[in-house]
This record gives sequence, C-alpha cells and structure tokens, in this order.
Amino acid sequence: MIAIHKLAARRRNAEEEKGFTLIELMVVVLIIAILIAIAIPTFLGARSRAQDRAAQSSLRNSLTAAKTIYTDAEAYTTADAAGMLSVEPSLTFNDGTGSTGPTNVNVYSPTPNEIYLGTQSKSGDCFWTYDDAAGTGTKYAKGTAASGGVCADTAPATPSGWTGW
Repeated sequence: MIAIHKLAARRRNAEEEKGFTLIELMVVVLIIAILIAIAIPTFLGARSRAQDRAAQSSLRNSLTAAKTIYTDAEAYTTADAAGMLSVEPSLTFNDGTGSTGPTNVNVYSPTPNEIYLGTQSKSGDCFWTYDDAAGTGTKYAKGTAASGGVCADTAPATPSGWTGW
C-alpha cells in the first residue's frame, strides 16, 4: 500500500511540473533586447565623456606646471617640453609636433607671456588651453584632429574667438 501511495504522489508531482511556453521566453528575450538597446548608447556616451575628461585633466595639470615655470622665471620661455617634463613627469610633452593622445601634451610658447597647450582625447577630440599671463588670462578650445589624426600644435583660431569646453 505504501508503494501505491508513493506512485500516486510521484504522478501528481510530474503533472504539476510545467515549463515556460515559447511565448513567455520570447517576451523575456524582447525585454532584454530593449534594455540593451537603451544601455549601449548611454554607455558609449559616458565612455566618450570620460575620455574627454582625461584629456582635459592632462591640460589642467600641464597648465599648472606651466604657471609654476612662469612664476619662477616670469616668462614662459623655459616652458618647453624639457622644462615641463621636469615639473610634471607624469605626462609626455613635445614642442610643436602636435598631440596624439591624452597624456601627450603639445607645448607652444610664441611670446614670453603666452603659452598654448594641446592634447587629443581617445575619443578623437582635440583640446587646447591658452594662457596670456600679461592680459587676457586663460582660455579653452575644443576641436577635431587634423587629417593625419594629430591635434595641431597651435589652436584652431585666435584666443579671442575661443569658447569653453
């Protein structure tokens, strides 16, 4: 009698077990696809903004180094690649060859009171900082890389026409 009781219990359990229908599975797949379609553009936008902020941070650090040199010498004439590297060793500096990455900063000083600093974000945007210690102060610009994928060694326009980041 116990065996019949166990058999009946097994039979009831087998009848109660049911799987998902194809429609239910397709609804779940559709919901996941919608969530992915929303998440990917958001992620890519956040990634691009983070890459731009890394380049801008390099420029701010470079400007601090340049102003340190200016304070010591009262001119930007010694704020070349070698002088900047001695003050800010975490970045790579070059004189007039343009920038190819966020930690590669181009330094250009046309007069003793002016300095241009430029760098390229991994997103492809170029960022420049201009400082005129004798007058207009610090200005910022954003642009695109030249045809060779390198940010130009000087700014895209005169400092008076620059806008912020």
